[in-house]
Amino acid sequence: MAQPSGPTLGPTLKLGTRGSPLALTQARMVRQALAEAHGLPPEAIEIVTIRTSGDRIQDRLLADAGGKGLFTKEIEEALIARDIDLAVHSSKDMPTVLPDGLVLTAFMQREDPRDVFISRTAKSIADLPHGATVGTASLRRQAMVKRARPDLAVVPLRGNVETRLRRLDEGVADATLLALAGLKRLGLTDAATAVLSTDDFLPAVGQGAITIETRTDDAKTRDLLAAINHPDTASALACERAFLAVLDGSCRTPIAGHATVLHRKIRFRGMIVKPDGSASFETARQGDVRDAERLGADAGAELKRHAGPDFFASL
Repeated sequence: MAQPSGPTLGPTLKLGTRGSPLALTQARMVRQALAEAHGLPPEAIEIVTIRTSGDRIQDRLLADAGGKGLFTKEIEEALIARDIDLAVHSSKDMPTVLPDGLVLTAFMQREDPRDVFISRTAKSIADLPHGATVGTASLRRQAMVKRARPDLAVVPLRGNVETRLRRLDEGVADATLLALAGLKRLGLTDAATAVLSTDDFLPAVGQGAITIETRTDDAKTRDLLAAINHPDTASALACERAFLAVLDGSCRTPIAGHATVLHRKIRFRGMIVKPDGSASFETARQGDVRDAERLGADAGAELKRHAGPDFFASL
């Protein structure tokens, strides 16, 4: 009797992820997309939850504990050790330099990249009373809030989306800022008080995009992922990450950057801001999508020249 034909993965493919509700939702999105692309049952892809240093450290800002790589370190170690076959990350958590032997293989189509303002007492940042507190763990958000309203006080607010919303209800701060993409994926968009325009509040590099990391020598997994890669998102992220790399971006440098692709043309805007919002530099680029990485790097080099070596000296 003939056996049914079709793609096979052999042993179960193991997908590594953080264990937060948002991370698990994103992992399931990748699993479903892979299963549908290759005609496989979702059970053929096992989700492996890995607790990272960034998840364990809750008593201080990540910038003071080692930076954004704290959300990827243990997952990447599992990938290198071949305990998992692919890793699913929020693109904005990814350092610009990856461990030897690892590569960002695919990007899911980007969700809305904008930030949202959330408050129980005010409708916008402008409406907050003098001296009000804004809770955030992001230096970029802190810098941009202070840039708009130097009188506001920014206090640390860590934790997953649900934890931060709960702490807002507890009165830890008068307002907070979150990524709209995460709220959408969790079905929590009603929590947003106002969506912030990218013209006024430029997103973090990679915000709204899910990336999938693999070993460079794992051609089989990379081939499987090619079916779910979104080329325009990949090009936009190539531009943004090149911009970040030139500026040595980390959790300690308030950097914002966002690229869009339409009809093979890429548009990019980037910004650096002093943590206290007292000074900022910004730039923009546009060109052919094939030049995405070059355009991002060139934009970063321009801001580096204009800002000078002492711009982030206070960090």
